[in-house]
Amino acid sequence: MANYENEIQSAVEKYEALLRSQLERVEKINAAGDAVDYSKMDKIVIGVCGGDGIGPIITEASRKVLDYLLADDVKSGKIEFKIIDGLTIENRAKHMQAIPDDVMEELYACDVILKGPTTTPRAGDPWPNIESANVAMRKKLDLFANVRPVKVPDKGIDWTFFRENTEGSYAVGSQGVNVTDDLALDFCVTTTEGCNRIARLAYEYARKNGKNRVSIVTKANIIKTTDGKFLRLCEEVGKEYPEIETDNWFIDIMTAKLVDEKRRTGFQVFILPNLYGDIITDEAAEFQGGVGTAGSANIGKKYAMFEAIHGSAPRMITEGRGQYADPCSMLRATVMLLSHIGYQAESDRLARALDICMFEEKKLVVTGRDTGATCDEFTAYVNETLKRL
Repeated sequence: MANYENEIQSAVEKYEALLRSQLERVEKINAAGDAVDYSKMDKIVIGVCGGDGIGPIITEASRKVLDYLLADDVKSGKIEFKIIDGLTIENRAKHMQAIPDDVMEELYACDVILKGPTTTPRAGDPWPNIESANVAMRKKLDLFANVRPVKVPDKGIDWTFFRENTEGSYAVGSQGVNVTDDLALDFCVTTTEGCNRIARLAYEYARKNGKNRVSIVTKANIIKTTDGKFLRLCEEVGKEYPEIETDNWFIDIMTAKLVDEKRRTGFQVFILPNLYGDIITDEAAEFQGGVGTAGSANIGKKYAMFEAIHGSAPRMITEGRGQYADPCSMLRATVMLLSHIGYQAESDRLARALDICMFEEKKLVVTGRDTGATCDEFTAYVNETLKRL
């Protein structure tokens, strides 16, 4: 057998540094205070961060809708928009950072953020291998909960997914170790407070919204340490909510049950670790019309970020089709943003307007090409519908 002492020692040193950084993170999240109360704030700063690709186009669509719905409070100074342009892949590559320091300072100055899609470099791309801006933002702002609703009334689907957002397989996804040319290792992270806070948020949502079932999704039969901890702690939190039924599923069978017409209508609220939540919410969005129709909330105790769940579609830009980008996912995210900061009536109006425009009247349809409406045309259609409500 070859002598791998040097390789092992190098890997151990990297692993030790990783452990220390994660233990520091544990101390920070354990010390976090109560969640912010927006009703007590004199001014709410909404950061509008376009990202890249089609991101600036669809984010501007949401800003126009917010301008209309919040016009009085913008005029009075209760609401302030802060435009942040620095999350393009070009700027991030220039600084060799997932989020350049000056951009991060601008984000810290906001209370909530409306964020367009950003490009994450992958093998074969012309860009350096920098971390996902989404992952970096979630970690830096401690946005521990990714909340994604999916609703299709005519199919009996009304699901809300609570995906843990800062741990699991994504927590240190860019810090794996190539021990040798033949062996590479990545790491999965699960903490006690990380599990408790996502579980409690999900159960509180279920209680407040009259839901009586919460399903915990893991692979705890195989990934026994981290997934096992996640499942055990979520079940412990569930005991504090005796009126809510708790069940648990393995991720592989859950992906099947979501397409099972006889079983899927019984699901209501889901709690999942990071990786499984990322995968299964994209599957779920297909029932609603695809990822272009679904919004996403990223919730922390101090900050919150709302985004489309699809990518930046750079091909649409290179092919000159950017003006035909579908704003519906960003607009659905805007529904969640309004609700989060306490504007429930405006949130409900926008949700209703989108249902009318997307599913009922369908006077305009976005196809992503010149066969359908432009982003601006559809946004104007939504605003005109809002005026009727």
